[in-house]
Amino acid sequence: MKDISVVIPVYNSEECVAEISRQIADALKDFSYEQIMVNDASRDGSWAEIEKVCAKNPRVVGVNLRKNGGQDSAILAGLNLAQGKYVVIMDDDLQHSPYDIPKLRAEIEKGFDVVYADFETKKQKLWKNLGSWFNGKISEVAIGKPRNVYLSPFKIVERGVVQEMIRYENLFPYIDGLIFQTTRNISQIKIEHHERTLGKSNYSFAKSVKVFLRMLFAFSTAPLMLSSFVGMFSAFVGLVLSVVYFIDFLRGKADVTGWTTIVILILILGGLILLSLGVAGVYIGRVYLTVSRSPKFLVKQVVNPHEQEN
Repeated sequence: MKDISVVIPVYNSEECVAEISRQIADALKDFSYEQIMVNDASRDGSWAEIEKVCAKNPRVVGVNLRKNGGQDSAILAGLNLAQGKYVVIMDDDLQHSPYDIPKLRAEIEKGFDVVYADFETKKQKLWKNLGSWFNGKISEVAIGKPRNVYLSPFKIVERGVVQEMIRYENLFPYIDGLIFQTTRNISQIKIEHHERTLGKSNYSFAKSVKVFLRMLFAFSTAPLMLSSFVGMFSAFVGLVLSVVYFIDFLRGKADVTGWTTIVILILILGGLILLSLGVAGVYIGRVYLTVSRSPKFLVKQVVNPHEQEN
């Protein structure tokens, strides 16, 4: 068994592949390690760069996916191949330094199942920081995240937890959700977040929203509960108004005015009904895709599989 597996999802980061591989080799030269780079159907030359690195270093395993499934699906593909006692998950943009991996390993050896990197300052755009804060707050309700834990994409996970995570059958994996479904024995340590010096970010606002919705719908029934609450509140308001209007009728104050209010209420309530149906439809659609056993990821090619290293 390897001591450390490093799983890196790669998407349109051809400039970073060689450098991050060089840094990992240097940072982990005293450890038994493997590096698993999962190409999430990049549109640039990322896979060609991964193949070059694999040719030079047998410790690097390259995985080429047939289609883009998103960062979490790519990570899960890497976790399925990981053989290390501990598994590090990190981004491909070098904002997570490989030289911090030994610090994460030292912390998890204290008996924790997962250790997150906690960035004091995040060197990224303001909307990303706001999005991370908002996602963290929602995660406290959706997946039971403790308030003091930052859901960093840079983390180290004990092998037993990884083995439970890869058993997940849903088509829409969310790595942090899988972690909190498996364990609460979690720690975090202060790690520096670095400037991106190579390539450009591929994480758009739309992708961030997609990840947020994956977390919300795949690991929580909060949207259903919220739509139920809104429905009950609307019904209660309607009941109160019906009593008020009935009293007005008995007092002889009923008239034909108020049609504008009625139209507005119909539009609002109709919109809420459609919203609730849409929320229920999302859950039903996800259940259908899961039951039909649609694959979470499709592997096209693997370079340096473990059988060839021995």
